[in-house]
Amino acid sequence: MQSNSDYRQIIDFFDRIYPTTSELQSEIMSSTKVVSYPKRALLADIGQIHKNIYFILAGAIRTYYLDRDHEDITSWLLFEGDLAISVYSFYNQAPSFEAMEALEDTRALVLSYDTLMQLYKKHLEFNFIGRTLTESYYIKSEEKANALRMLSAKERYEQLVSLYPTILRRVPLRYIASYLGITQSTLSRIRGQK
Repeated sequence: MQSNSDYRQIIDFFDRIYPTTSELQSEIMSSTKVVSYPKRALLADIGQIHKNIYFILAGAIRTYYLDRDHEDITSWLLFEGDLAISVYSFYNQAPSFEAMEALEDTRALVLSYDTLMQLYKKHLEFNFIGRTLTESYYIKSEEKANALRMLSAKERYEQLVSLYPTILRRVPLRYIASYLGITQSTLSRIRGQK
């Protein structure tokens, strides 16, 4: 169920990036929706065109892909305040190589591709907000790639836990190991060293 506090949360988030006009705020409220997803719900699947961005208000989402051996590999773990998006599929409106699922009961503001394009055309300030969010996503993506290349498994684990202190209670260990690029037994060994 959507409430004004859900929209206030997203508008406050946008306002911290760039002040929004009352017209833009009204349009966000009328052209988006807040949706609740139960744990394990598939928000978008591999091979589908991902038509939405999800701003997580409460809960957790993971994105994953299948490697050449059809093993499920976690590419992102996302929580409150994060945007869940398959960048390639969403911006190209092409079939995705990733899927998105709720790791726990999740509430998200859902913004469609068509709505985003309309907001960009009508509201200059939303272009600035969108650019800032895109830059933030790419910075996080590069930080993750650099961590995989430069940090040890233990350092990657410690970094993840420092960023998300509640992650061990919220995310199954197999997904955390996959996200970190290690086996579950390696993760158990690292955790045992504490």
